[in-house]
Amino acid sequence: MRTGLFLAVVLLAFSAAAQPYPSKPVRIVVPSSPGGASDLVTRVVSAALGERLGQSFVVENRVTSGGIVGTQQVADAAPDGYTLLGTFDTFAINPYLFKGMKWDPVRDFAPLMQICRYPQVLLVHPSLGVKTVKEFVALAKEKGASLNYGSAGPASSSRLAYELFKDTAGIETVPVHYKGGGPAIQDLMGGQVQVMLIQGGGSIPQYVKAGKLVALAVSSLERSKFYPELPTIAETYPGFESESWVGLFAPAATPHAVLERLHAELVKVVSDAAMKEKLEAQGCDVVGGPAETMAARVRNDQAKWSRIIREKNITIQ
Repeated sequence: MRTGLFLAVVLLAFSAAAQPYPSKPVRIVVPSSPGGASDLVTRVVSAALGERLGQSFVVENRVTSGGIVGTQQVADAAPDGYTLLGTFDTFAINPYLFKGMKWDPVRDFAPLMQICRYPQVLLVHPSLGVKTVKEFVALAKEKGASLNYGSAGPASSSRLAYELFKDTAGIETVPVHYKGGGPAIQDLMGGQVQVMLIQGGGSIPQYVKAGKLVALAVSSLERSKFYPELPTIAETYPGFESESWVGLFAPAATPHAVLERLHAELVKVVSDAAMKEKLEAQGCDVVGGPAETMAARVRNDQAKWSRIIREKNITIQ
């Protein structure tokens, strides 16, 4: 059985090498709902790849908790460059959150490029009457566990980022987990939860400008060009950092020549001034660079967030 599988992989690799890549449409699986950051970025980039390579790059959404099912589909796909993954930050940490997962982000995937990074923004409901991180922490310590924090889901980066902030600041707030960032933000504006730390793209700047939400700080180490007026959390708590990202991956056994071709075209795509403008309009800070940049980000996230998951005993069945 193992010999047959090995021969099948060899034959697939030989077939891919025998004709120019790509010679047919390419499928890019996005393991999240339409309209999210990873979906929007992947669609913009895949359209540009299709134009450059003369084939359709078709985005397919596979919506499940944490994106584990769609990711498994790519891990199981033929490693020929015709099934790719457009994913986001929880990709790196899902093995620590979900029991019995069959795929591993390092073992089973070859990174192509980190397309974007996003600052997360510490947001509060206006009724709290606070304007700075220090003021919020003082209020949270005074009120104890009577404040609720919202997250985009129990396996979301917004949950882990806030848990890190909670520990760093030495406060207690009650978690309320939603099925996505949209419902969480709506309840934050409605006052059902009082605070969130979440990716700062989409409609959040408009909500802040309209006074429906108050932004206190960003979670990146450096101030964000998308929120130039906001300090970093690290200015209050040195070393604090949490960022969201979007990246592209292929199955690990994909031929090196195919990976190189895809990466070379991606470099051209994200270097284009019009493309940068499109991505930045979505709050995306373009990263680009070598595939190793994406690989290093995955390793760093694993080391950082696995500690939080372990200490908090966070598991998703």
